Amino acid sequence: MHLKKFLEENDKEKLIDKIFNEVRKIQEKLSPFITISEEEARRHFELNKKNPNFLGIPFSVKDNICTANIKTTAGSKILENYIPFFDATVIKKIKKVGYIIGKTSMDEFGFGSFNLNCAFGIPKNPLDTERCCGGSSGGAGCLTRALELPHIAIAESTGGSISCPASFCGVLGLTPTYGLVSRYGLIDYASSLDKIGLMARTCFEIAYGLNLISGSDEKDSTSIKKEKEDYISYLGKDISKFKIALPKEYFEYADNEIKDVVWRAVKKLESEGVRYEEISLPSTKFALPSYYIIAMSEASTNLARYCGIRYGSTLEIKGNYDEFFSSVREKYFGLEAKRRILMGTFCRKAGYRDKYYIKALKIRRRIINEFKAQFKKFDCILAPTMPTIAPKFIDIAMLSPTQHYAMDILTVAPNLAGIPHLSMPCGTSQGMPVGLHIIANHLEEGKILQLASYLENFFIGDGLGTETNK
Repeated sequence: MHLKKFLEENDKEKLIDKIFNEVRKIQEKLSPFITISEEEARRHFELNKKNPNFLGIPFSVKDNICTANIKTTAGSKILENYIPFFDATVIKKIKKVGYIIGKTSMDEFGFGSFNLNCAFGIPKNPLDTERCCGGSSGGAGCLTRALELPHIAIAESTGGSISCPASFCGVLGLTPTYGLVSRYGLIDYASSLDKIGLMARTCFEIAYGLNLISGSDEKDSTSIKKEKEDYISYLGKDISKFKIALPKEYFEYADNEIKDVVWRAVKKLESEGVRYEEISLPSTKFALPSYYIIAMSEASTNLARYCGIRYGSTLEIKGNYDEFFSSVREKYFGLEAKRRILMGTFCRKAGYRDKYYIKALKIRRRIINEFKAQFKKFDCILAPTMPTIAPKFIDIAMLSPTQHYAMDILTVAPNLAGIPHLSMPCGTSQGMPVGLHIIANHLEEGKILQLASYLENFFIGDGLGTETNK
């Protein structure tokens, strides 16, 4: 059962018991959670179940979004015992209609493409437990694919952290326009890039969830003030007048089997009257270094607060401040966090700021302008989400840090531009799902959902993106 049917029947009393029975089984097998919040969920459910507006919808939340009375670690030992006293804005919104079943696993502070950098366990791909779930929202992708009951995952993306696990696990993952969803209560990675979004099994769940969490917020100076939209209204709308672009650079980076699967989806759209054209986005080759310079520079600033005095875990104070500060961060930060702090600090240093950071910002502007030019001619851009299927853990162990970062080659540019994008399953390769990336102009999430809801009629069934005869 998915959310639409549940809302029609709304048997919320039975669902909460079923949910936690399933959650415990899934956690034992696949480890998608850092914290299961059954006690808090049942308390919230009992307080609100007689409220007619409370629908009893289960939500999971990525563990870098603050939840009152529920531990929020950002996947890091330095926040191992942090229990917020407040809810993030998105949490306040979802708690009006549902409850939080738990906080899902993630790479420490979002630093990773495979969800291997979590201090509290590594989730396994539900479709092949020898493979990763993708990162950094790997727990959200894992749970969304494994849980057969109504559920919406609240996730977050900086450079592809929603799209990557959605692709690897065979579910839908929407990263909205930067500023459409309030970031208040989000533990920052890179403030100019972080975006709270959604993962789910159907377009209806994505649209319903976006209706809930979008909107301006006085507590977030980056949030956009715009008229409220009903994203559900875009589902099932005619797409025959759509014109889509296929960037050749994105296909060049993908494995041959991945390209073939995505092209079959394009041909499905063509049969419906959708026109397509191959285009060039030449700045794509600069997107990866630009992204990592900007993201790591901002991360080194944001993580400076975790010094053992202001925030986070601490130690007995010994020696001078620099010694104490260094010993706390040495003990509680993971290897990848240390690497990114060092690289980001280097890029911001006098003498290097203009050479790296300012140049990266200029490239970012160039990428934005390239996208904007294309959206004057096209409704959406389509591409493979990831260059490969979900890799096996044994193969990831052989990769260098640079090869890890290269996995984000197809997802960083839309994130740099702050434009909305959705990954959805569109077929399989070697029995594993292949993600199709649908990218649109700022604030045109409706177009993405319109196109995705058509493709959903064909690429559903087993949740892998296998074609059906529907």
